[in-house]
Amino acid sequence: MNALPLAFGAPYLLAGLLVLPVIWWLLRVTPPRPVLEIFPPLKILAQLKQKEETPNKSPWWMTLLRLLLAAFIILALSEPVWNPRLETMSGKEPVAIVLDNGWSSNEEWTARKETAERLISDTQSDGALIYIVGTAEKANTDIGPFDANTALERLRALTVRPIPVDRPQAFARLKAVLADTKGTRLAYLNDGVDEPRAAEAIKSLEGSGIASMIWYQPSIASLVAIRQATNNANGLTVRIVRSSIDTSRNVVTVGAFDEKGRRIADTGIAFNAGETAAEGVIAAPYELRNDFHSLRIDGTAQAGATYLIDDNNKRRRVALLSGSEADLSQPLLSPLYYISRALEPFADLLRPRNSELIRAVPELLEQKPSVIIMADIGKLPAETEQTLSDWVNKGGTLIRFAGPRLAGGSEEDPLLPVRLRKGERSLGGALSWKEAQPVASFPSNGPFAGLPTPQDVTVSRQVLADPSSDLFEKSWANLADGTPLVTGETRGRGQLVLFHVTPEATWSNLPISGSFVDMLHRIVSLSSNAGTIAQDSGANSARALPPYLTLNGDGALMPPNQDTKPLITSGSNLSVTFENPPGFYGVEDAMTALNLFKPDSEINPLARPELNFPVTTARYAVDESIPLRGPLFALAAALLALDALAIIWLGGHLRRRLRTTAAASLAILLLPALIAFAPSPAQAQQNDSKPGDQAILDAINVTHLAYVITGDGPTDDISKAGLLGLSKALADSTALEPGDPIGVDPARDELAVYPLIYWPVDADANMPSSEAIAKINAYMQQGGTVLFDTRDQDAAAFNLDNSTTPSTQRLRDILSGLNIPPLEPVPGDHVLTKTFYILQDFPGRYRGSPLWVQASLNEDRRSDRPVRAGDGVSPIIITGNDFAGAWAIDANGAPLLPTIPNDPVQRVHAFRTGINIVMYMLTGNYKSDQVHVPDLLLRLGN
Repeated sequence: MNALPLAFGAPYLLAGLLVLPVIWWLLRVTPPRPVLEIFPPLKILAQLKQKEETPNKSPWWMTLLRLLLAAFIILALSEPVWNPRLETMSGKEPVAIVLDNGWSSNEEWTARKETAERLISDTQSDGALIYIVGTAEKANTDIGPFDANTALERLRALTVRPIPVDRPQAFARLKAVLADTKGTRLAYLNDGVDEPRAAEAIKSLEGSGIASMIWYQPSIASLVAIRQATNNANGLTVRIVRSSIDTSRNVVTVGAFDEKGRRIADTGIAFNAGETAAEGVIAAPYELRNDFHSLRIDGTAQAGATYLIDDNNKRRRVALLSGSEADLSQPLLSPLYYISRALEPFADLLRPRNSELIRAVPELLEQKPSVIIMADIGKLPAETEQTLSDWVNKGGTLIRFAGPRLAGGSEEDPLLPVRLRKGERSLGGALSWKEAQPVASFPSNGPFAGLPTPQDVTVSRQVLADPSSDLFEKSWANLADGTPLVTGETRGRGQLVLFHVTPEATWSNLPISGSFVDMLHRIVSLSSNAGTIAQDSGANSARALPPYLTLNGDGALMPPNQDTKPLITSGSNLSVTFENPPGFYGVEDAMTALNLFKPDSEINPLARPELNFPVTTARYAVDESIPLRGPLFALAAALLALDALAIIWLGGHLRRRLRTTAAASLAILLLPALIAFAPSPAQAQQNDSKPGDQAILDAINVTHLAYVITGDGPTDDISKAGLLGLSKALADSTALEPGDPIGVDPARDELAVYPLIYWPVDADANMPSSEAIAKINAYMQQGGTVLFDTRDQDAAAFNLDNSTTPSTQRLRDILSGLNIPPLEPVPGDHVLTKTFYILQDFPGRYRGSPLWVQASLNEDRRSDRPVRAGDGVSPIIITGNDFAGAWAIDANGAPLLPTIPNDPVQRVHAFRTGINIVMYMLTGNYKSDQVHVPDLLLRLGN
């Protein structure tokens, strides 16, 4: 019965229709009630002369009315549903059902499968053969013919694949199996997204025995995908693309997630009118950006909306060392000038504060760089040499540049990829050229494969490598005469790289060319995962990376299935296939991300080609069902009302009680119809007053500072005493007279009445509930500010291994559930430095922790403004200096805790910090408007 447009939720109740003949018989033999009238005695005597007549059956029209009433009630109880359908596949001719099950099919996959199931059900009674073809399946997948039951099983086994569809392969296989079949009816359930050769593949069906086609095409207006993410100096630039016909979704939100799936940053990206591509920047600190593991578009569940980030897209720290001091008066001659200019856009550069290598190298290694670049450094101290060697073996990349010091250094340098000859080769020297040598094409097996050959680069001097059996394999770039320009070698888990020329434009013009930037970028990109994208220095650069995690049809990372094969990295242009879906390939500490979209990918609508057989356009099986239960009950109620009126008429009461009886009867009899159409009753309105309302009113009348109750008695006591001390300081120094501080539970209490909530982060306290997180999010969104205090600056100052303190880790866990903006340490021109007192830093009980506030990324800076312009206040402030510990006072007003170090001036500055913060919360950036003061004074003077 699936092919019929009428369905029943309780079809067994239709058996009640069999009772209709019995009801007809009962109505026929049951006479209507006799008419009763009170007459005068004489009239009674007169009537006795007449023949008494009593009807022996009800009128035919009343019988029909009541039969219809019973039939409507039975039909309504069986829950009928009207499902209009336009196209069917009934008939004995073969049926071919082709489904696009690629990445863009996920959002309408249920409707697509329901449509295919209906088409199969249409053929079930006729016994037609059925072919089932998925356009994103393996080439050897069985496509039929099947009977109806087997076809349903095959259809239910189809799933959405996170890969592009392969229409040429799918239609070629269908055409092959239909070679000897005539009159086949084709239903193409496509995803509406165009792919290369799609029209050619569909037109290839002409002459293959296809008699007709039903073309199902959805709307792709909501499709949006991420096609590129680039880690730049100011943040992660995300580029997205949407359908060329999309005009409804103009703003999307892209979230950044860490390895554990926690949301740590996001940004909104807006499309300009008529444009299909847009970009936005996730402005986050360097350390936070390096924790990005994936990007996802909110509200979209498909593989194109997820972009994976591996180590090759993470911003590196590059340490710079030079064998000579830079001449500030001649910066172009500095050994590190061109290196710095080349690396600044995509790397964070580190420079040592100490010029002694034995101290400079450990100092730089403490900052955990990915790459160390040494410009013309010859002999290294033995201790430093061993330290660098160990660092390289553990995964570091050491890049060295030649120069006079290296040319005259030791021939046995363990930190060089090749053995060098003594001296250097130059024009006019013993190993001289007649003319400067150009650069040859880059080897296809090296890290520079694919880069254009530098046409204008020439070399006049270089250091030469001793010939060896492996010199060719170690040569990453060569000159026209075959001598190496750049050599490299894998050492342990790291790499050694040598440029055989100087980093300044003295031996060669390579440093002032665009190729120099590309070459350095390639090497630095390999720094943390040497060779993960097939850019090794060996002769056989192709590698097989095992699948680690792959995307499913929803865009979520899952363990790979049995069909996923290792990724063969024979070049930088890697493609997504059935055997290599998007995901991470490699091992846990060296993964390569394979993404669905390329930087130039587009989402174009699929156009229906003109074919030489009939084509009908149809829609997918969307839920257009119409429940008939309510209308049938309404009809039954109307018939019941008519029956009641007929009884009243036949009883002779209509004339006497027309108004009262009819109105009451109609009201009672129409009640079932009103119930059938009425929505579920809402709960009774309760009293407006709620427990705690009086406390809220009290908090509104007087400004109170609030603190989060952690459950730890000493911590909560210090928070209360600290805010009490700050409140007294505010009353003494400003016009504000706050009330006593109030402890709040974010999960239960109303937070909107407090301008500032102090949250002491305790690693031993329970994590806030989801309700508390939701209320804190709403509080910050509505203009409130939460001051998080980890109180761990003393522990962080003595943390030699740079590991995260427990309080900081707990803060990260709390923030992972909050929708927080990008943060930055308070800049020197921020209004917090001048709100009430002029401050340079923001100490508490401790000193040294920066005060983090919302980053002012797009705010205007003008020299005529005393502070940075901008509206609103930061919804979040973070410190580790233990503000409450410095503010806390006892009943006599004496400090409860000493400052560290014990300095009365530090406590004074701590109170000033608190006053500035509270004034900032209450007044915002009012000082930025002081730019208008001269104009106002001038007008007043006039």
